[in-house]
Amino acid sequence: MAPTTPTSRQSSTLLRLLLTSNTEDCWADRSPLHDAAAQGRLLALKTLIAQGINVNLVTINRVSSLHEACLGGHVACAKALLENGAHVNGLTVHGATPLFNACCSGSAACVSVLLEFGAKVQMEVYLASPIHEAVKRGHRECMEILLANNVNIDQELPQLGTPLYVACTYERVDCVKKLLELGASVDHGWWLDTPLHAAARQSSVEVINLLTEYGANLRLRNSQGKSALDLAAPKSSVEQALLLHEDPPALSQLCRLCVRKCLGRACHQAICQLGLPEPLEKFLLYQ
Repeated sequence: MAPTTPTSRQSSTLLRLLLTSNTEDCWADRSPLHDAAAQGRLLALKTLIAQGINVNLVTINRVSSLHEACLGGHVACAKALLENGAHVNGLTVHGATPLFNACCSGSAACVSVLLEFGAKVQMEVYLASPIHEAVKRGHRECMEILLANNVNIDQELPQLGTPLYVACTYERVDCVKKLLELGASVDHGWWLDTPLHAAARQSSVEVINLLTEYGANLRLRNSQGKSALDLAAPKSSVEQALLLHEDPPALSQLCRLCVRKCLGRACHQAICQLGLPEPLEKFLLYQ
């Protein structure tokens, strides 16, 4: 029998269970408002609010109805809750905000509406990070919205590393490419481990080629004294790709890297404002 594809409601329920360490506590004290928000039942949710239900009721794990709406990607429910005073930056006991949950679900619409109501895009390093979660799950649109709202593109978390490192670890090629385009530091990963180390571990030739094209340093060693090449399986495609990039780069590539380094993190915007001939602009932007 062919496997069945889960419905969106089943998927959001599974995601909710995976994000909760104690499901019994999380489900035992849920209110009808939590259920309406989780299931995207807007009319029921508005009816409950009109009856005077507190929109900021939380479970024992401090999960609010807004957390539930965002985890399910139900933007209309999220907006209704926010318009009625829901706490946009409420924290669960695990340090997750509604914005983090929206990034879990990949709902760019929820991310946008939360930001309209004052959601913090960047939290303290010990709290769950929305951009790292968006990158981990490959939700590029959510990631781009956060970056457009001034998230630190190179924020390194003690348990995860930088967004680029996470993207390489989980082989999110689209996210890797966009982060590099927007000026992420190509060698900044997790402690002494670089994004190139992560790509070598995952045997991701496509990611390795992207990183080296943006100037990744093949000679950097991690805390075990190993380079990315040391992590590659002998005679593998990853080893071949790394060996190929050990050759000196072309002069045009060196010039491109130098220009982008001089322009700094805002290189993408700066290049577009220089009024360069279109072929040169496209070359500098890797287009």
